[in-house]
Amino acid sequence: MKSFKIFLVEDDPFFGETLKYHLKLNPDFEVLLFKTGKECLDNLFLNPNIICLDFGLPDTSGDVLLKKIQQTNNKIPIIIISGQEEIEVAVDFLKSGAKDYIVKSAHTKELLWNSIIKIRENLSLIEEVEELKEKLEQKFSFEKTLLGQSDAIKAVFNKINKSLSTNINVSITGETGTGKEIVAKAIHYNSDRKNKPFVALNMAAIPRELVESEFFGHEKGAFTGADQRSIGKFEQAHGGIIFLDEIAELDLNLQSKLLRVLQEREVTRLGGKEVIKFNARLIIATHKDLKEEVKKGTFREDLYYRIIGLPIELPPLRERGHDVLLLAKHFIDLFTKDNKLKTINISKQAKDKLLKYKFPGNIRELKSVIELACVMCDNNEIEVDDLTFDTINDTDFFLSDDKTLKEFTSDIILHYLKKNNEDVLKTAKQLDIGKSTIYNLIQSSQTKKMI
Repeated sequence: MKSFKIFLVEDDPFFGETLKYHLKLNPDFEVLLFKTGKECLDNLFLNPNIICLDFGLPDTSGDVLLKKIQQTNNKIPIIIISGQEEIEVAVDFLKSGAKDYIVKSAHTKELLWNSIIKIRENLSLIEEVEELKEKLEQKFSFEKTLLGQSDAIKAVFNKINKSLSTNINVSITGETGTGKEIVAKAIHYNSDRKNKPFVALNMAAIPRELVESEFFGHEKGAFTGADQRSIGKFEQAHGGIIFLDEIAELDLNLQSKLLRVLQEREVTRLGGKEVIKFNARLIIATHKDLKEEVKKGTFREDLYYRIIGLPIELPPLRERGHDVLLLAKHFIDLFTKDNKLKTINISKQAKDKLLKYKFPGNIRELKSVIELACVMCDNNEIEVDDLTFDTINDTDFFLSDDKTLKEFTSDIILHYLKKNNEDVLKTAKQLDIGKSTIYNLIQSSQTKKMI
């Protein structure tokens, strides 16, 4: 643990040395003793972590010295040590920014020790929070989070950059698994609202009867089970960003209420009368085409125009070319680090297989595939057979590839052969083809693997 520097300003030599000796019993404490206010001010360049200040000094008073220290550096915690027992004096010092006021007595050493320990713990927490904020900013730096070099993802970077200069609403669209919430967080943590709340709400994950309460909050007794006041998400997001995921799933009745809230920038809790103003930037996301939802009558047209703002469309993974390999390497690195494994590589054949696959589940599916491959591989290298694709929609899988009819036919036969546990007779009957066709295909596939 790094040294904790303490300035002790005390004109009584015996008392000062006694306090210094007592504090230095902690090996982490570096204690510097000064007899005058001037000595203290002249040494502020040493950046003390805390200053313990005597009320009565030969060249100045404690309150004057307190103000001078604050003018130089108002972040240094200051403890006043005084023979003055008047409560008014202590209150005045605390109002002026002193962290503690200790009256000189037989217990001064212990009181000072405890006060410094508490202040140090608070400083450590503040430092930890700042470090976490910095890590979050680094984590959600969108060039690091949304890995890729394809033209499709570069267009997304450009849109994100444009979103950072204003507070315009942002609407993020894209297939499931393309990273819509990651983009929302990247916008938040790179904007001037980064130190304010990021509040996310998934419309598809909340029962309809609870959405209004989640949005706007409720007062105690507003409905059965409301045994205490609850603050809604819009209030929680004040000053920051509210992210409404899967917005197309919102009930029409609630859409009208959301529209009014966005227009007026105010909410009223359920069961309450107080009108509460809020200032939160809106980011919405959906995997559906909102224009089509408007045409079908399932989404309000006026709400659509209110929320659409700056549209960012995330490309599916199949349209991002070699970004697949960059992301695969990224997920391998994360998995090996989290599980304390050695470096894992991907063979050329495995890379080819990744590039040919269309990933209907997008980035989320790729991550799952890579993590399983890391577990299944031998000799710290992912081979073709370590990559397991569990396609849910078989028809979409076949039609999404750019292949010849012969290649499509081979894929279909091999797919059903695997589905039938390598039963050639059953597969031939099911597809109405000759057994020899299947045997020839198996032999051809095995020959390719050997090559």
